[in-house]
Amino acid sequence: MKIEKYNQRILAVLGTVGVIFLIVALIAFISITIMEHWRFNDYDDTETGILSDEKIEELQKENKREQVISFRQPRLIDTLNSTYIIPVSHKTLDEQEDINGLLNAYSGSSNYEPSDNRYSSGTYGNYNNVIVYMPKTENSKKLFNERINFNRIQSEYFDDDIYLLMNIAKNDTYKDGVINLKDLKSLYIYSLNSEKLKNIGIDGMDVYDYEFLNETKDLIIRFGIDKNDDGTYNEYNEPTIIKKYNLETGILTDIVDEKIRSELQKTLEGTKK
Repeated sequence: MKIEKYNQRILAVLGTVGVIFLIVALIAFISITIMEHWRFNDYDDTETGILSDEKIEELQKENKREQVISFRQPRLIDTLNSTYIIPVSHKTLDEQEDINGLLNAYSGSSNYEPSDNRYSSGTYGNYNNVIVYMPKTENSKKLFNERINFNRIQSEYFDDDIYLLMNIAKNDTYKDGVINLKDLKSLYIYSLNSEKLKNIGIDGMDVYDYEFLNETKDLIIRFGIDKNDDGTYNEYNEPTIIKKYNLETGILTDIVDEKIRSELQKTLEGTKK
């Protein structure tokens, strides 16, 4: 009898410990998830873009500048050929400075380094250019000659090539004095093999998101339609369309044809008889 009571107490204690362990583990998991969400949102800060062309012209009249370039830690993207990318970021100064003065560029490293996998990886931050660096040949190449802003460099790995994908804003379409992620964006794709840069975009639309079809070089792209022509896409009350882009042919095609789209719209609005 005493042995049974002892066993029951042991089981009760073990059960209590097990429940406490599960609760602690759940709290830790939720905390980590929230921290990662906050960390990603920090990089998605649309207020830290580059200044608009109009603002730059005003500063140039006074021979001043407000932002300086800042290099991120080099990231190895091609082990076989020892090829790195160096994201180029920027810092907004506390005070304007003489544009002809000493350029005290900052150096920093990304706080978020998602683990690589076989097919893709991403580098997050607040960028205005990318440098492809090959230490074997001591060759460096910058990808853009324009003033741009973006927050992610996605690397996609295929058997015959590696592609860099960047969703980029290059014009202050929202007219708020800053070129950032509130502005309409287009997708840029750089091939390490061919060293060619392609731009996929549609006037009056924003590249909202994109994803590769399984085991293909077909890229599914959702474009957000700026219906009210305010220069930004609002996901809550403006629609998207979906298209397919092939990396090899460079052709952008509809996935859902006009006939089906029309039928769906008429059904939704009740005009289909």
